[in-house]
Parts: sequence; C-alpha cells; structure tokens
Amino acid sequence: MDDTKFSRTTCLKINQLNGSGCEKQLPYFQEIYKSICEESVQSQYCKSTTLEKSNGKSDISIQQTINSEDKVDNKMVQEDNNVNDGADEQMLGADDNEKLAEKRDEVKFIKGDHQNGDAKIDIGSVNGKETAQTFTGMTKEELMKYANDPFWVRLRWIFFIGFWAIWAGMLVGAIFIIIDAPKCAAPQPLPWYKKGLLAKFNSLDVGSNDEAVSLKLQATGAIYELPAALTYSVKDPEVEQKIKNIVSTYKDNINVILDITPNYVTKDSVLLKDALADETKRSAFIWIEKAEVPNNWLSIVNGSAWAEVQSGNYVLSQFGDGLYDLHMNDTVVKTELSETLKHLLKLGVKGFRFKNTKYFMLTKNIRDEVPLRDSTLIHNQYGFWSHTQTTFQEGLGDVLYEYLAVVKNVSADAFLSVADDIIRPENYKTKSGDLGIDIPIYGRFTHALSGSNGKKLHSELVKTLEPFMSNTWLQWNYGDITMDDNINPSAIGLFVSLLPGVPVVPADSGVFDNMAHSTYKQIELLRSSPSYMHGEFKIYDSSDLVAYSRIKSGNPGYFVVYNPTEFTHTGNFSNLELPTKMTVVAVSDNYNATDVHAKVSVDSLEVSSRSTIILTYVPVKSG
Repeated sequence: MDDTKFSRTTCLKINQLNGSGCEKQLPYFQEIYKSICEESVQSQYCKSTTLEKSNGKSDISIQQTINSEDKVDNKMVQEDNNVNDGADEQMLGADDNEKLAEKRDEVKFIKGDHQNGDAKIDIGSVNGKETAQTFTGMTKEELMKYANDPFWVRLRWIFFIGFWAIWAGMLVGAIFIIIDAPKCAAPQPLPWYKKGLLAKFNSLDVGSNDEAVSLKLQATGAIYELPAALTYSVKDPEVEQKIKNIVSTYKDNINVILDITPNYVTKDSVLLKDALADETKRSAFIWIEKAEVPNNWLSIVNGSAWAEVQSGNYVLSQFGDGLYDLHMNDTVVKTELSETLKHLLKLGVKGFRFKNTKYFMLTKNIRDEVPLRDSTLIHNQYGFWSHTQTTFQEGLGDVLYEYLAVVKNVSADAFLSVADDIIRPENYKTKSGDLGIDIPIYGRFTHALSGSNGKKLHSELVKTLEPFMSNTWLQWNYGDITMDDNINPSAIGLFVSLLPGVPVVPADSGVFDNMAHSTYKQIELLRSSPSYMHGEFKIYDSSDLVAYSRIKSGNPGYFVVYNPTEFTHTGNFSNLELPTKMTVVAVSDNYNATDVHAKVSVDSLEVSSRSTIILTYVPVKSG
C-alpha cells in the first residue's frame, strides 16, 4: 500500500464519521503515512484501519499491523482505480512476521472543534522510538484571553497588595525589634573612690600642707581618723567644726573619708548613761547580771573582758578599761549609728571606713572560750583563746549591708568600707552572697611586697584575689609595707597601680609622698584607661618575676612586670594571648635594664633588681 492509497483510505473513514470532505487534507495524511511506514519498505503493507467511536465522539484509531498473510480491502481498491493491488509486493517469511509484530505503531485521530473535518493526530511511536508528550504551556494569544478577565485581575491585585503589605510589615517589625531591643550599655565609669589613690592622714586635724600632698599623689580621697571617743559625739559643736574645716580644705575633686570606731563607747557616753538609768536600753550592750565574772573571756589588752558597772552588773569590755562593747545588731545601736552617719554625710563627708568590724556581732551566749591548738601563749593572754564567741559571728555581712544602705540612701556616690583586714571574707557576705561593704582590705599581699621572693609574692597575690569576684576592688594598704633602702617606692607604686584595687598611701610617712610627681601623673593616666577600669585581669607565672596583664576588647592592653629580688632576671612570657614585642610605657626610677624608648621582646624580657616595667600592646587576634 502506497501513501496515496493510505491517505485516501483514511480520508474516506474520516468522511464517514464526520460527514465532511477531507480532500484538502490528503497531503497531510500522506506525510503521516510516510512517517509511520518508513520501516515497512520490504512489504509496504499498511493495513487494518480500525475506527472506534466512544461517548458520542469519533475517535479513529489506525492500527498498523505488518502481516504477509492479510489481504487488501477490496472495497478500498474499487474506490481508487489507481491503487496497486499489492501483487508485486514481496512476501515476508515467518521470522520476519514475528519481528514486525513486535513493532506496532499507533496513531489516534481525534475529532477537532471545527466542522470542516480538522482532526488532531496522536502518534504513539515514530520509527520504533517512543516520543514523550511534552507540555508546551499556553501561547501568548491564549494567555491574553484572560488578561482582562475580572477574576484574574482581582487575583493579581490581591497578590500585589499582599506582597507589599507583607514586605511593609517585615520592615516595621525589624524597626520595632531594633528600637525595642535592649541596648548594649556603655560601661559605667568607676566611682571616685575606685579611680585614684587615697591619701591617709592619722588625725582629725587638717594640716596646712595636706591638700598639696593629696594633689601631688593625684588622690581622689583624703582619709582622716575620727577618735573612737567622738564617734557618737559628731553633733557636738567642737567636733562638727573640725569636720567642716577638713571638708572645706579640699576642692571638689578630692573627697573626705573618715575612719570611725563605732563598736564601743566610753563611760561618759550617752548610750551607757541611758542604759544605767533605763533597763530597756541595756540591749545595746552585752549586759549580764551576776554576782561574779560571767566567764573566761579576755580583753585584747589581756585581763578579763568584763567590767562591773554596778554591783552584780557586768558589761563586756574587750578594748580596755572604761570602753564598753556595743552590740551592733541591736535596734538602739542601729538607730544611733545611722543618725551619726547621716549627719556626717550632711557635713560633706563622702566615705567611711569602719574599724574593728569582726567584733560587731556579739553572742549573748556566755559560754567559755576554748584555747587555740598549738598555742605558745599562756591562758591569761588574748592570743591563747579562739574567741569564737566574740568575733566573726553569723549575720555580720547583713548588719554591715544595712549600714551601707543608710549611706547610699543619703548619697549614692558615697561608700562604706573597713579599715582593717577582714581575714574571713565569707563572714562579710550577706545571705544573698554579696559583700556587705565596698572595697575591702584582705590578704597578706602588701606585706609580701617587703620581701624579695618572687614565688611567694606571686602566691600571695593569687590567694588575696581568689575569694573575690573579678569585679571586686580591694584596698592596697601601703602602710603594711616595711620600707628599707632596698625597696624603691616608684617600683611599688607602678606595680600596684594597675592591680584591681585602690592604693591607700600614708601621706605623712615621708616615703611615698616623696615619689616624683611625674610618676603619680603616669599612674593616674594608666588608671583612667578602659583596660584598667573595665578590662580583664590575668596573672602570669614566672619563677622570679611577678607579672599581670589588663586588657579590654578594642583597647590597648597593659603588661606589668615587677622584680622583687636582689638580682636582674630575664623572663619568658611568650604566650598565644600576648604579642612577641611590646612598647614600653613606664619604668620605675631604678630601672636600667632596657632602652625605655624601644620595643622589647617578652620572650626574653630583662628586668633589673627591685624594679618595675609597664608595657602596652595590641591584643593578638585568635585564628
């Protein structure tokens, strides 16, 4: 069967179904025939046209089956006289028939939408190869039909408005988050009593040269000592005038601090006289009514700690004859001391240091004391006994915190601390774990500065700072240092200057006040740096040298090295956190080992005997 016969036959079948002519589509069917029957050259049989009708729609299926035994439809031959009857076509063998039977091509003719007989053709396979149906989408003309459709117009507007509404909402939300987010607060500047040195004077009388000495030391505070007998007499005109004179001597940049002794009164005090006259006010004292001495407690000056103020009435007196201990947790004492502090603050005093704080809490349980173990003293000496009933009693931190609150409520920039070593830091903490005072005194570090052992000094520094949090400032009492010709004041001053604490310098000792003014100026500059005020503190180990660093992110760091020994030593401080070279910032007066104008290598840093060097560096970036 040739392409003309196939096309005419197909056309006749379509004409019967559609009722319309198909002569115009004969060339088209010829192309279909060629495509389908290209591999049927040997037999050129294209037979078995099957017309299927389903659901009222004409669906013409032309099934090509190549079989050498079939015959050409006689009716189709008669309708076309030019069609060859196939007698000249080559016959196929049985094997060929089986091979051809495996290859079956299917073409579907689907009635079109038009009445002119147009049809869609679906070819299952061409040349034995499967053709995948590819979705080509809608054409531009088809899409344009819906461009102005109300439904699609409305949907597009909904999406358009929704997109920008969501975008605007995200923008507003981001702005709100930025505004409402907690700010990274700038570090608070140090209060005045932590910034500079404190100059210590040993009396209540102000000298004509006191202000000049304080200015030379670059001090932010001047400490004066209020006699114990006058603690509760500050409202007396004479005492009040002395305090006013001290305050008026100093300008605004130097504040007045008083050392006071509030834990005992004299026999002439109002508190004792009131207690003798009124039994209800005796709770301020440890008052025992007994025919004999209540127990074996001793005073710090040796001898019995009990004084008989009336027949059969004993009052605790640990600090000597005519001095009577107060129970600092008593309501009467709290009221009296609070009024004293408030009055002093009104006079212009900005800070207080309490003496004898370990004796503030007293037990009313009058059990005998027990001896200390391995004591070399005898029983009538104060140091022979443990004094567990009269020192470091529970609740000491909370009592001190109450007095601290009184001070802060009157003046927020005032402070309350101690004038003695607290010895047991745990006893000075409140129930919440906070210290009940500002800037405590603790440890044997300042005492060790008098020695020449680097390892011991390093150890004492670590032990002194260990019980406290990193933000705790201590007082470094220069009065504990035993000065001799071998100790250089500038070396001590520079070394201690960047430790986390406040140097308390004896202004009238004739030692530290003779140090060069330029050295104190340098110390003031270093202590005002962010790395000192808010930076991290780290101690570095060395056999003979003592070193530490201060560093705050984004600021130059400081590295301080002190040699307490009698010989020059070379230290190796190579560390991943430290650069290999640093710039010299300051050296003590006796430093002569390194060119102070050049950079030095910390892996071979030479430090001369009993001298200090301060270096600055840029932190090493990790990674």
